[in-house]
Amino acid sequence: MANNEKPVTTTTNAVKKETGKKLSFGERITKWWREMKSELKKVVWPTRKQVINNTGVSLVVMFSSAIVIWAFDEIAQLVVRAVITLAAG
Repeated sequence: MANNEKPVTTTTNAVKKETGKKLSFGERITKWWREMKSELKKVVWPTRKQVINNTGVSLVVMFSSAIVIWAFDEIAQLVVRAVITLAAG
């Protein structure tokens, strides 16, 4: 079997590295700003309904966690008081 495949070469600017050229501070800031704007255009922003739903879920989980931690704290406090009472009495 003969291998007739040609090697794959890429010629996009994204793959090529600039050799020997160091960008100035202003050019780096400009490049960063341009790339940031480009990336933000790719973002899929959530709808208002999704934001409200996610916020509600976050608040419920936060309050539930707070109640569980409070309950464990109260139980630990009772246990410590009982141990101190037994040790003192």
